[in-house]
Amino acid sequence: MEQFETRFKQVDVLPMVKYFMDKLALVNLFTKYVPVAAGSIADHAESLCILIANIVCDNKPLYKVQEWLGQYCDGLVQEPVEASVFNDDRLARALSALFRSDRHSLMTELSSKAISVHQLLTDEIHNDSTSVTFIGKYNRPDPEAIKLKRGHNKDFRPDCKQIVFGLNITADGHVPLSYKLFDGNTTDDVTHVPNWNGLRTLLEKEDFIYVADCKLCSQTNLTHISSNGGFFITIVPKDRMEVKRFIKYLKQNDVTWSDAFSIESSRKKGELNVYRTHETERTKAGFRVIFVHSSSKQKEDASRRQKRIDKAVAELEALLPKLNAYHLKTKKEIKAAVDGICKDVKGLIDVNISTERKQVKVKVSPGRPSLTKSIYRNKWEFTYGIEWRLNESALDQASRIDGIFPLITNTDLEPSEVLRKYKRQPFLEKRMYTKKTILEVAPVFIKKEHRIEAMLFLYFVALMIVSLIERRIRMNMASEKIDKLPILPQGMNTKKPTWNNIRYFYRNVHYSKIIRDGVCIQAVVQGIGAMHERINRLLELPEAVYKYLQDGWWQFKAT
Repeated sequence: MEQFETRFKQVDVLPMVKYFMDKLALVNLFTKYVPVAAGSIADHAESLCILIANIVCDNKPLYKVQEWLGQYCDGLVQEPVEASVFNDDRLARALSALFRSDRHSLMTELSSKAISVHQLLTDEIHNDSTSVTFIGKYNRPDPEAIKLKRGHNKDFRPDCKQIVFGLNITADGHVPLSYKLFDGNTTDDVTHVPNWNGLRTLLEKEDFIYVADCKLCSQTNLTHISSNGGFFITIVPKDRMEVKRFIKYLKQNDVTWSDAFSIESSRKKGELNVYRTHETERTKAGFRVIFVHSSSKQKEDASRRQKRIDKAVAELEALLPKLNAYHLKTKKEIKAAVDGICKDVKGLIDVNISTERKQVKVKVSPGRPSLTKSIYRNKWEFTYGIEWRLNESALDQASRIDGIFPLITNTDLEPSEVLRKYKRQPFLEKRMYTKKTILEVAPVFIKKEHRIEAMLFLYFVALMIVSLIERRIRMNMASEKIDKLPILPQGMNTKKPTWNNIRYFYRNVHYSKIIRDGVCIQAVVQGIGAMHERINRLLELPEAVYKYLQDGWWQFKAT
């Protein structure tokens, strides 16, 4: 009697991820820079590629990667024989080998490959940094690795140690090109010069536009970039003399603003955000300062100020019945309380502390009161009150500077174009968000610091893969004038598909094999619908990537 058996294995987004990894020749690059020792059961290159695929598809700790891989391996029913090769010890040894390799040259060659294969534009590079948080003691520092230190933690965990992770992305598709790690207590302002030098070496040119946040705006950083033939755009901190001078002037005078452009607000549908610019005199170093007025920022500034005023007024009203008792008996104590309430609205609310006094008789002699023996003395008794009113003149001056922020640059671009380029900076923050939430980089569950450093290299590569996928599908949607895709839960639409959306949509794609008397008579990928095929086409995936999977399709082999 014939015996039939059906076997299922997971597929989801792994073929897609593997295709983009193969386009970058990742396994060949790892084979070149991280050669495996003779007699090893598995190559370091394949182990590292499996780790990257795991990070992108369904991030798991090292000890669970073997279990995750077992969901994809061919010809297995119970025990994942092939996957067992890639246990946590094997993967950890691959990380150690990666740490000892020339990772800088590896990153340079990888980025160059991404630029050539995907035709990335590199005339504008955005930089930002974030902290990668580590939970645990980590009391045995590795002298050769980046130091885990306490610093300004951007995950709001000052009790934890961290590493500073600096990332550079293209304006074209927001694809990561390079990264750099710094000790956990490194401040952002000292990272820009070595980072820019590294970019110059990678891109083999200096005339790209370097866009970063206000930590770039130091004389040392700006002069270094400018004197070496580079260009920059950044925001000027509020405490700089150029800003203070303009703000002081603007409070009393009108200036001529030039219309820049208008875009629909990302927060309020149907509301336009109108930008205007005004260029002032150059700095002593010859750099241009461009002040920008944003209509949406103007509303936000006014709203925040009003909330601070309302809060201060409410606290002053709550203070009234507490006067002249306990710790609010003296004018000095009351003034300290008022100053504390009004510190965020200083100058916007005028508070007057009124004083009333009356003379009272106070018994100074000992014993019970007596009409003949008691001695009384006159004493002044003070009672305090507070009154307040809004300072209309100060409010008018404050409203005149609502919505203002300054940019500094050494480019010859029109002010509106300088602003457009700076406004792409938030996309870098989205990449940081992807790294921390979708790819779950923190907290890190690895003990040895040199392996942590190697693992962060893999996260950089994973983030590059994700960005290239998102760039490809969005570019082709735009070229084919496809406004949205119904790939969200419950068939909802999205105008800009993210990796998380795509990963969710492919979650039920699997590989089915029908076995008759130990022989496979049918093997097919199931779960691929019309919308999946449409996405595959938008990603320019060959038909064979999903339709004609063969045994061992999940393996990474050097060519």
